[in-house]
Amino acid sequence: MEKKDIARLFRQHYAKMYRVARSILYDEQESKDVVSEIFEKLLSGDVLLMAQGEERYLLTSVRNLCFSRLHHQEVVRQMESFSRATWPPTDTDADDRLADIFEFAESHLSERERRIFHLRFADGYSYEEIAASEGISKVAVWKNLSRLLITVRNHFNQNAK
Repeated sequence: MEKKDIARLFRQHYAKMYRVARSILYDEQESKDVVSEIFEKLLSGDVLLMAQGEERYLLTSVRNLCFSRLHHQEVVRQMESFSRATWPPTDTDADDRLADIFEFAESHLSERERRIFHLRFADGYSYEEIAASEGISKVAVWKNLSRLLITVRNHFNQNAK
């Protein structure tokens, strides 16, 4: 898709896409991020749209990405409430596991990933605070943390087997 076509889609559908996102997420910035992410995907050239299905694709993409974000937020809330409920650990095994996770992060993550990891899990920063600190969007923070958690989880799940 050419940039002029994407610019046309943006002018034509942005307001409606934003309203759909806002009606699902109830958050202005998150809604803007969702719509921006969809147009970013279009710019990357990974998507080929048919003229008669443009609006349907764009609105469905907004809905799906919003629901994905809500699901992710719920998982994060559950993890945080579990962490609060089990913190501080009462046994030294939990301390050892936590130390292993931070040691893994230090040795296997890039400098930026380590900063984001530490800001979130050691310092307790919110996504918004991390975004401001790192000069990136909340979406980028979310993507980085999602990828980091999968990496850490896969490493420790493999070692547990």
